[in-house]
Amino acid sequence: MAIRFYNTLTRALDTFEPIVSGQVRMYTCGPTVYNFAHIGNFRTYAFEDLLRRHLKYRGYAVTQVMNLTDVDDKTIRACRETGVPIKERAKPYIEAFFADLDTLRIERAEHYPAATDHIPEMVAIIKQLREKGHTYEAGGSTYFRLSSFPNYGRLSHFDMSQLKEGASGRVDLDEYSTEDARDFALWKAYDDADGNVYWDTELGRGRPGWHIECSAMSMKYLGVSFDIHTGGIDNMFPHHENEIAQSECATGQSFVRYWLHSGHLMVEGRKMAKSLGNFYTVRDLVEAGHNPLALRWVLIATHYRQPNNFTFDAVEAANQALQRIKDFRLRLKDATGGDSDLASEIETCEKNFGAALDEDLNISGALASVFDFVRDVNRLIDRNEAGPNSAKNAEALLARLDAVTGLFPAIEDAAPQAVLDLALERQQARRNKDFARADAIRKQLADEGWVVEDTPDGPRVKRK
Repeated sequence: MAIRFYNTLTRALDTFEPIVSGQVRMYTCGPTVYNFAHIGNFRTYAFEDLLRRHLKYRGYAVTQVMNLTDVDDKTIRACRETGVPIKERAKPYIEAFFADLDTLRIERAEHYPAATDHIPEMVAIIKQLREKGHTYEAGGSTYFRLSSFPNYGRLSHFDMSQLKEGASGRVDLDEYSTEDARDFALWKAYDDADGNVYWDTELGRGRPGWHIECSAMSMKYLGVSFDIHTGGIDNMFPHHENEIAQSECATGQSFVRYWLHSGHLMVEGRKMAKSLGNFYTVRDLVEAGHNPLALRWVLIATHYRQPNNFTFDAVEAANQALQRIKDFRLRLKDATGGDSDLASEIETCEKNFGAALDEDLNISGALASVFDFVRDVNRLIDRNEAGPNSAKNAEALLARLDAVTGLFPAIEDAAPQAVLDLALERQQARRNKDFARADAIRKQLADEGWVVEDTPDGPRVKRK
C-alpha cells in the first residue's frame, strides 16, 4: 500500500512520492537552544521520529537534518543579560537536548547544523535575493519584499489581497503574530543591544534573521528542493511561510513537496506556562520518577495532527499498557505447550500495523494491532498451544515494531542474584508470618526498581 501524508500545502492526503526513488530528504525544525526544550517541543520531535522510523521500515534511505538555532532574539537577550558568549551560552542546552533525545529513544538525525556555523551560506542566499530584486535596505538591515513573491500565503492560506498597498510594513522580530504579514528581516544591522553577537560581512555588521537560517541549512544539506519539511503548527506562519518565499525566490525552484505539522500540546487541559505551574521539561518529569518510555508513549499515542493533552493519568495509562507488553513477554518466556510458529497472527499484526502508519501515521490503529496480537497469542498460551518457537517469533515481531515505534524494547536481563536472594527471603518471611519484614523487603525492591509477583511456582521478580 502507498504511504499517504496530510500535506499542509495542499490540505489533502497526498500519496508520498520522493524526488529520488527510494530516498527521503527531510528537514525538521529543531530547538532554539537558549534554554531547555520542554515537552511541547518533544511532542513534535517524537512525531518526527515516528515519521523517520516508519519511512525506514518501508525501505527508504532517510537523510534527516535538524537545525540548532543558536542565534535569535531570545538567545541574544539571554547573552546580554548574563554576559556569556553565544557559543558558551548554547553549549549546555545543546548537550541537554541530546541527552533528552536519548532518554525518549528518539533516533539521531544525520545532521545537526548550528546556525552560527552557517553564516556564509545565509549571506550567499541574501545576495542572490538582492540580485533578483527581492530585497531592500533600511537602517542598515536587509528586508525581504513580500510583494515580490505573489504566491506568499500558500501554506498558511493567508490572503495577501486583503492587505492594502504598503500596509504590511516591516518587522525586525524573529517571531510575530499569526496572520500579520510583513516584510521581514533577512539581515539585521548591528545594534548596541546585540552586545558581542555580530558578524562582519558584505551585508554589513549584523546577524541573520531567524527565517533565513533554516533555508540556508536545509538547502546546504538536502539540496534546493527536497521531500519533507516538518515542525509544530506554530511554525507554519510566519516561519515556514517565509522559508518558502525566500528559498523559491533565491533558487527559482520549488522548495519542499510535503509539509507536515504537529498539533499543540496542552498540559492537564491548559496551555503550558510557568505561571500555571504546568511547564515541564523531560528531565523534570524523569527526576520526578516518571518512566521515560511512558512519556514517549504519551507524546506519540495521539495522532500528530491532533492537539495532545498531556496528563499524569495518561502517563499512568501508558505505564499500564507497557506493563501488558512486559507481562505478555514473561508469559511467552514460560510457555511450554504446543509450539505454534504464530505465522498467521504475525502476518495479520504486521499487515495492519504497517497499513495504519501508511495512512498519515495512524498510530492508534498501529498500536491496536499490537494489542490484538497480544490478545490472540495469550489465548494460544491459555490453550497450551504456544512454546519456545512461539516466543522466538513473537520477540522478533516486537523487535520490528519497536524499530518503528520505539515503545517495545526487549525485557532487560534477569534480576541480579542479590535481588533474587531478597525475593526468596521475603517469601520465607511470609511463610513465617513475619509480614513486617516481607513488606520491608518488597519496599526495598520497589525502591530499586523491582516488582515481586507471587505465583504458584514461587516469587517472580521483574523490572517496574
